[in-house]
Amino acid sequence: MPAKDIYHDAVKNALIKDGWTIIADPYTIEYEGENLYTDLLVERTLLAQQKGKRIVVEIKSFINPSPMNDFQKALGQYLLYRDFLEFSQKDYEIYLAIKNGVFNTFFQRTSIQAVVKRHQMKLLVFNDTKEEISSWIKS
Repeated sequence: MPAKDIYHDAVKNALIKDGWTIIADPYTIEYEGENLYTDLLVERTLLAQQKGKRIVVEIKSFINPSPMNDFQKALGQYLLYRDFLEFSQKDYEIYLAIKNGVFNTFFQRTSIQAVVKRHQMKLLVFNDTKEEISSWIKS
């Protein structure tokens, strides 16, 4: 099992503050004998429904000297996790959790925005100091 990201607890606490329940930490996606480990599976029960909405969250820190290398790895994981969820017929959305500082700088590059849009990535932007969700972005 991979090590937890440095912002793991901040994202987890932010989700709890926002009304989400942690279902699995980490969450294992199983498909055709393969196991992939994502950071969190969370659920939010809607008042009008008995069954809540579940999402998978993959947390990335972007602390290495090259944010582009971090993005390449994050994108590959995101796409593979999303595909395995679809193949295994899990009706879960997947979100890439990134710190608001990374979103406000690196993710504002035209090239990165184009890739995010092309792959219809969903982003969870968080404030690591306040342990709060800044925004949910669906491209």
